[in-house]
Amino acid sequence: MKKTLAGKLLDIKAIKLQPNDPFTWASGWKSPFYCDNRKTLSFADLRTWVKQELVHAVLSEFPEATAVAGVATGAIAQGALVADALNLPFVYVRSKAKDHGMQNLIEGELPAGAKVVVIEDLISTGGSSLKAVDALRAAGFEVVGMVASYTYGFPIAEEAFKAANVRLVTLTDYEHVVEKALETGYIKAEDVQLLNEWRKDPSNWG
Repeated sequence: MKKTLAGKLLDIKAIKLQPNDPFTWASGWKSPFYCDNRKTLSFADLRTWVKQELVHAVLSEFPEATAVAGVATGAIAQGALVADALNLPFVYVRSKAKDHGMQNLIEGELPAGAKVVVIEDLISTGGSSLKAVDALRAAGFEVVGMVASYTYGFPIAEEAFKAANVRLVTLTDYEHVVEKALETGYIKAEDVQLLNEWRKDPSNWG
């Protein structure tokens, strides 16, 4: 499944690998790799496929979940689709509270004591994802785990999730994307070493 989704993301150009023309992330990191899972929402068949795989992951890994939360903004739509399929309550968590109105950080309403599975589209450092977990816990909910479409698998993220005691399940990851990209000729063998060097120390690469 991980390799299948990697192929589907490459097909719709949701993942771009540009070892010789790196992107600049919001964090300021230079990266030869860019992933935008939100593009899956534009393709009906793929949107349904991703939804079904996210639902399957929740049912198999977090069957105790009684509610779903999406992380703004990338996972709001995917989270709502999953909650709808599971017939569970849904909220989404902002990166910061609104500066007007009710000044909400969590949008929506969950039953007291809800056991929440968090849906995320992408994990890089894990910082924004775990901020959403902190907000849900501070509001009195139990976070049973997180399901994400994609992870870069950075050590900094793995350590952060371990420290926060959050179990992360992903549909695909860096290794499977690079493997599939190499298989299909999207990248060359010599690009793989460069990509792996970047992944070891992304904050200082380039």
